[in-house]
Amino acid sequence: MDGGFFDLLRQRFASGMERPMLRVAGGPTVTYGEMDARSALAAGWLGSQGVSAGDRVVVQIPKSSDAVALYLGMLRLGAVYVPLNTAYTEAEVDWFVSDAEPAAVVRDAAALTAGLERAKPLTGWAARRDDDLAALVYTSGTTGRPKGAMLTHGNLASNALTLNEAWAFQPDDVLLHALPIFHVHGLMVALHTAMLSACEVIFLERFEAAQVLADLPEATVMMGVPTHYHRLLATGRFDAAACRGIRLLVSGSAPMTAALHRSVADSTGCEVLERYGMSEALMITSNPYDEPRVAGTVGFALPGIEVRVWGEDGCAPAGQAGMVQVRGPNVGPGYWRRPDATAESRTEDGWFITGDVGRLDERGRLTLEGRAGDMIISGGLNIYPAEIEQALDAHPAVVESAVVGLEHPDLGEAAAAFVVAEHDIGGDPDEQMSDLAGTLADLARFKHPKRIVLVDGLPRNAMGKVLKAELRTRYADLFRD
Repeated sequence: MDGGFFDLLRQRFASGMERPMLRVAGGPTVTYGEMDARSALAAGWLGSQGVSAGDRVVVQIPKSSDAVALYLGMLRLGAVYVPLNTAYTEAEVDWFVSDAEPAAVVRDAAALTAGLERAKPLTGWAARRDDDLAALVYTSGTTGRPKGAMLTHGNLASNALTLNEAWAFQPDDVLLHALPIFHVHGLMVALHTAMLSACEVIFLERFEAAQVLADLPEATVMMGVPTHYHRLLATGRFDAAACRGIRLLVSGSAPMTAALHRSVADSTGCEVLERYGMSEALMITSNPYDEPRVAGTVGFALPGIEVRVWGEDGCAPAGQAGMVQVRGPNVGPGYWRRPDATAESRTEDGWFITGDVGRLDERGRLTLEGRAGDMIISGGLNIYPAEIEQALDAHPAVVESAVVGLEHPDLGEAAAAFVVAEHDIGGDPDEQMSDLAGTLADLARFKHPKRIVLVDGLPRNAMGKVLKAELRTRYADLFRD
C-alpha cells in the first residue's frame, strides 16, 4: 500500500462520495465526499501545527464527525493516532503524554472545529508502508500501568478487509454505532468495516437504550458490548419488531454469557455473533456469519490468522485448557518503548501470547476460560473463574457474576463470587445463598466459591470489562474476618 491504510479506505469509498457516511443525531448527515474533504482539512491543520509523518498525536475529545475527520486526517498525513478515553483525569493524561511524547495533543473539540474552518487542505496523502506505525492504543490498564500497543497500516488493513468479508458487509448496509471511538471496537472494527463498503453509519454520541431502540429499525447491523444488550432487553422493547431490518448483531470487548445470548435470540429472533480480539492483535476469532453460532464461545480463527492453545507440554489437545496464542498479519509489532514487555509477549517461535486461557474443540472453535492472571490456585488446585461464572449466570435470577481469588488462611487462595441478582432469589439470606450454590452442583466441589456475595453492580471500565482487580482490592479481607 503506497498510501497506507488511508489509500485503501479511499479507494473503497471513492465511487460513493455522494453516499451518506455519518448520520449524526441532532446534526447534519455527512457524506463520504464531505468527510474526505474534511479529512484533508484536518491533515492540513495538523501540518500547520508542526505534525509530520511518523509523529504521534494524542487525542482526547468527544465522539463527533470532526473526531472521525481528525483520525482520517492523521492517516492521510501519516501521523500516528493515540486515542485516549475521555474519562481520563488530568493526571492520567499527563502520564500518557509523557509516555507517547506526541508532536501535538488535541483535547479541545471547539478548537479543532475552528482550526478545520481555517485550515488549508492537504492534497493527496503521505506514502506509508505496511510496517509503518498507524496507531498507538493503550491497553485498558486494569492492573499496573497501561502499555501502548503499536498497530501498523498493514495490521489495520488486513483486519478491516478480513472482517468486511467475514461479516458480509455491503454498500446498502446501515450500521448503528453507539460505541466510543477511542477504542479498537468502535473505531477499528465498526467504522473501518463500514468505510470499506461505503455504507451509512447511524452515529450516536453515546449508548442510550431509548435512542438505540428508536434508530434500530433503520439499521441492518449493530455492534455493542454485552452490557448494551442487557440494557436493551431490560426495556422490554428489544424485540423482533425493533430488529426487523437487522441481519447482524455483534458483541465484543467483554464476554457475553450464554444466558444473555439466549435471551437476545429469544426476544429478537437474532442470534448474536460474538467475536474475540484485543488492542495488540485487533480481531482474532469470530463466530461464523453463515453457520450456527454457539453461545459462550468466540468462534474460529479469522482467515489468515492462526490460533493455538499452549499447555504445559506443548499444544494442548482438543478440549484441554491452556494459554491462547496467535499469529498473523493482525498482530502488532509490540509495545511502545517496552522491548521487555514485547519480548515477554512472544514465544520463541514467534507467536503472540494473549494472556487469555481457553480451549479449542475438535473443529477449532475457541472457548475462553478467562485471563491467565485470573486463574485461582486454591489448595494447589487450578480453578478457572469463567467456569463458575457460567454456572452462576445460568440461574434465572442472576443478571451477572464475577469470580475472583482472594487470600485465604488455609487454602492460600479461595474463590469468591460476586453476584448481581435481578430480584430476590427467595427466602432469607441463607436460603438465597443455598439456592445459588445449588447451580454449581455439576462442578467439582473444590471449584465452588467459599463465599457468594450479593452486590448491586460490578465495577467496570469504559468498555464494559469487569474490573476484577478492583474487586480483589475492595474485598481483600473477606476471608480474614
